[in-house]
Formats: sequence, structure tokens, C-alpha cells
Amino acid sequence: MARLVAGNCIELLKSGAEFFPALIAAIASAQREVHLQSYIYEDDGVGRSVAQALMLAAQRGVAVRVLLDGFGSKAFVASSTYAALEHAGARVLVFRPWRRLTAFRRHRLRRMHRKLVVVDGRLAFIGGINIVDDFEKPHSPHRRLDYAVSVEGPLMAHIHDAACSLWGRVSWSHFRRRWRPTRRIDAVTQTCGSVHADLLLRDNFKHRRDIEEAYLSAIEGARSEIVIANAYFFPSRGFRDALAAAVRRGVRVVLLLQGKVEYWFQHYASRALYADLLRSGVEIHEYHWSYLHAKVAVVDGAWLTVGSSNIEPFSLMLAKEANIVMHDNASALAMRSNLMEEMQHGARQVKPERWEALPLIERILCRLALSAARLALAFSVSGGRREFD
Repeated sequence: MARLVAGNCIELLKSGAEFFPALIAAIASAQREVHLQSYIYEDDGVGRSVAQALMLAAQRGVAVRVLLDGFGSKAFVASSTYAALEHAGARVLVFRPWRRLTAFRRHRLRRMHRKLVVVDGRLAFIGGINIVDDFEKPHSPHRRLDYAVSVEGPLMAHIHDAACSLWGRVSWSHFRRRWRPTRRIDAVTQTCGSVHADLLLRDNFKHRRDIEEAYLSAIEGARSEIVIANAYFFPSRGFRDALAAAVRRGVRVVLLLQGKVEYWFQHYASRALYADLLRSGVEIHEYHWSYLHAKVAVVDGAWLTVGSSNIEPFSLMLAKEANIVMHDNASALAMRSNLMEEMQHGARQVKPERWEALPLIERILCRLALSAARLALAFSVSGGRREFD
């Protein structure tokens, strides 16, 4: 359950156009410490620009600690930029390195999916944006749709502790090669604004269902409208029932989901649930203007979450995730306005009659993808709860 902390300054950042300049400027101003944790880090123009800022910080004596997922960032780990980062003095760790011999182990889907940066314990960035050029093609006119937030204020105590704790645990898991104690600096926690917010984590220790429960609590308390934008959306039966119950009590429920096929498996598994959702009165809009990577929601124009967690079992039951939740009318209404604008210009509504006329072969593909997703989840969950190999 979210325990909101008052007095924070939180700024919404839309896609890489707003996120990367703010991130690079923050790293350039760092004096003592930078934690960067990302699922995907690509060795492209954006990745090299961020790496250059990190290398310059390390060279002027800033403690730079980079934690990357072994699957999402496997190409970067083999790149010359990765080697240059380490040579410049940055410490880089890989969460569950991806090797062919371990590709079929049960733990392979337990990934570090969060996107979190903390600079000098005073400023954090949290959201769904990976360190990757977010244009789908080099000359595409539209960026991948995604969001992050910057955070300052009392909540920094929790955010800084979360970044340091995960770094410390992964460092310990690598102790035979590179572990050494890390000195923590104190977080800067002075009140600087009026936003009530909390950091929600998902892991396999103390926070197994925190993000899902926050969503369910907000949905069950909704009185007028729920807007969810999510890249990969195949929620549990309980989650779908909560949405249907909201519709029955007069709440408008709007889903903005992936329309372009980026990953076949997730796309068709998500679509397998459309019929039930549409019958319950949920509006579904598929985003086609660019790839949708957002993981955000707005409830009643007052409650807002932005983070890394999709509403699907791999995020909610296996991965390490991080979401910000907040009660702030200005931020929530700004996000809602942005999502509605994107929906109007870049999405098409899925009408029930159109869905009922879907070709049989496509329906079969959807059901097969959902069944495969459930089997993969069952296989991974049955492998136990060990966090580090």
C-alpha cells in the first residue's frame, strides 16, 4: 500500500525529447554520486551521449554506479562503450548476465526491468524510458510514446535507499570478482513542493504485489474515470474484474494499448483479452502513430502513476520494477490531457462489432500467445524465489 510523502517537486517528462536532455544535464552537474539502473542500454547515439556524461563525471571524481540487465542490455555489455565506461572509472554491474547455456533456465525471465537514476541523492528520474534512441527508425517523424518523472524532496530518502540497496545486493552477488563495500551519501530531503508521492517497488522479497495492489486500490476507489496507457496489457482475472466493476458503478474506463506489433508474443497475448474487456464496457484504443512504451495511469484526474511496470504477469510477478504514485491534480490532469491528445491523433478505438468480426486465424493466434505466456510464467515461477544466480 502506498504511503504518500508530502512536499515533493515532481515534473513529468514525455519521451526522450524531454527526458534525455534533463538526464544528461543532471549527470553533468553531479558532484558526488550517480546511480543509473536500466533494463535496456543501447550503444546508439543516445547511449553514447549518456555514457560520455557518465565518463566525464567519473573522471572528475564522482562515484558512478551503473546497473544493467543482462538480457535487455546484452549487446551493450559487449560494446566498446561499455569497456570505455569501466576504463573511465565507472563501476558497471550486470544483473543476471545472459549466456546461451543459461537461456533456458527457469530464472531467465526474472529481469531487472526498472529505469531509475539518482544524482547526488537529491534528484531522481523514474519511469519507463530506457537508455535508447526512441525513434523507431532513424528518420521517423514520431518518437516512441513513453514517460518519466523527475523527483526532488522528502521522497528522495526512499528512492536513494532503493537504488543503493539494489546496487549493494547485486554487488554482493558478484563478490568473487568485484564486490567491495559502497559508502552511502545522505539523501537531500528538504521540502521543495506540494506533491504527495511514493515510490513503489516490485521484487521477490518484501514487495511482491505493491504495484498491482496500488493499481487495484485506485481502481476500486474510482468515481468518474480511469485512464490506463500500457504497452503490454494482459492482467489477471482479479484486475479485469476490478475494471468491470468500475464500469458497472458508472466509471468510464479507457485503455490505450499497443497497436503496432513490436513484439509478436506480447501483442497477441494482450489482444486475447479484448473480447472480455469490451463486453464489460471498457474502451480500448490502439496506438498506431508510433510504438507505445508507456506504463502510466490516471484515476479521477487526481491519482497518477508513472513507472516501468506493465500490467502483465512478467512485470507483476517476476521482474524488478519501480513506479512513482502521486496524488496531485495538476500532474494528473496534465497526463490525462496528454494521453487524450495522443489518443485523438495517434490511436483507433476498437469497437466491439469490429472485434467480433476478427478473422478466426487471428483469434487463434491470440489464444495461443496467451496460453504460451501462461506456460512461460508457470515455468518461471515454479523455479523458486532465488534472486541472484
